Amino acid sequence: MKVGEGISAFFPAYNDAPSLPGLLRRAFAALEEATDDYEVIVVNDGSRDETAAVLEQMRQELGSRLRVITHEKNRGYGGALRSGFQAATKDLVFYTDGDGQYDPAEIHLLLEQWTPDLGLVNGYKRLRQDPWHRIVIGQIYNAVARFLFRIRIRDIDCDFRLIRRALVDNLHLESTSGTICLELVRKIEMTGCEVAEVAVNHYPRLYGRSQFFRWRSLLGTARQFARLYIRLVLLPAVHGAARSVASLWTRRASRGTIV
Repeated sequence: MKVGEGISAFFPAYNDAPSLPGLLRRAFAALEEATDDYEVIVVNDGSRDETAAVLEQMRQELGSRLRVITHEKNRGYGGALRSGFQAATKDLVFYTDGDGQYDPAEIHLLLEQWTPDLGLVNGYKRLRQDPWHRIVIGQIYNAVARFLFRIRIRDIDCDFRLIRRALVDNLHLESTSGTICLELVRKIEMTGCEVAEVAVNHYPRLYGRSQFFRWRSLLGTARQFARLYIRLVLLPAVHGAARSVASLWTRRASRGTIV
């Protein structure tokens, strides 16, 4: 069964040349079944391997529905996601990573949950297929982030999402690191829109190496995490408290009860 809305599917890619051909073929096959109106975008985020050459070959194979956005220099995961969202033109935006740890064919699981009143359908990993240390760090990060930012969804870092484009266009995302997932989810939940979740499969990484679990990346993520907490949690709380105090004084002044 096809959906009536168009879908922009995009994939951030950094040194993902080996995984991209299979990923894109599966994405095209799944989108053909899902809708008559779709586009596929790959954001080549300054890759130093054969990603550019592979994408040119895939464009010749798959046709004009495949668009490539190239960053001459690596802008980080957040920068790649922001470019993908900016390039999307359809009503719905689906994205997942270019490393092949999620199967784009499972977009049907997101679409089965989709209703007109939803703003986001977020995947969560049935079983994370990563080395044990990454699983532990991920669990700690997810628990801390959900607690501090009061986030309801269970798996912030499951990058398998379907989002209404009109919603994400107004979020003004700023993160350049992996904290963009936290910023994205927090800002979506702050809009008050309805959110759904669905379990998806997670697969071992067959090629390359994750960019998130390096000291420089972890330090950058920690800095942006702290800035996000100040901007999205602390400052709104302070401003809210200040408005409450001002309102209270205004009411008392109008009643002549201030001594």
